[in-house]
Formats: sequence, structure tokens, C-alpha cells
Amino acid sequence: MDKTDVLKRLEATLLERKAAAAGTSYVASLYAKGLDAILKKVGEEAAETIIAAKGESREALIHETADLWFHTLVMLAQQNIRVEEVLAELERREGTSGHTEKAARKTGESA
Repeated sequence: MDKTDVLKRLEATLLERKAAAAGTSYVASLYAKGLDAILKKVGEEAAETIIAAKGESREALIHETADLWFHTLVMLAQQNIRVEEVLAELERREGTSGHTEKAARKTGESA
């Protein structure tokens, strides 16, 4: 089984939770609280990931990165952005220098 399949399964679950009552799941409660609450959670998880990378164990970094990715997927689902769209953007950038890609964004070109 392809490891990226977990992203698709998780996305399907997150999309289902958008229609669920807030009391039925953690994700449904985040959606009910709105975008600001979701963004706050993404920020918290990003900070925890940075702290783990700076001095905690490898396992802690993996755990915190999973939390960050999960909450980022919640944010994307809330904004109606599909995993495939982000993967397509990563694929588009593949093989392009980061400096070239960043410069293209500044000029409005596609790298």
C-alpha cells in the first residue's frame, strides 16, 4: 500500500467531519469553532514541532510533525483545498531550484 494513501483516507474522514455535529468528534468541534481556531491550532503545532526539532527525541519530532500535518490537513479541508492540489503544486515545483521558484513568485511567473 502506498503511504500517500493515508493522506487520501484522512482527507475523506476530515471532509465527512465537516457535516458532523461539533460534539461528535474533535475535528467537527474545530470546524464549529471556525478558521481562527483551526489556524491557532496549526500555529501551536508548528511551534511544538520546532521545539521538538531543536532538542527532543527523534520520536518526539515525528509525533509533533504528524500533529502539524494533521492540523494542516484540517485547515485545508476547511478551506476546500484538496490534498491532490497541494501534491500537484509540489510536483510542479519538483526539479526547480528553490531560488528560481521563489524569484518566479515575486515576478508572477510560473517556475
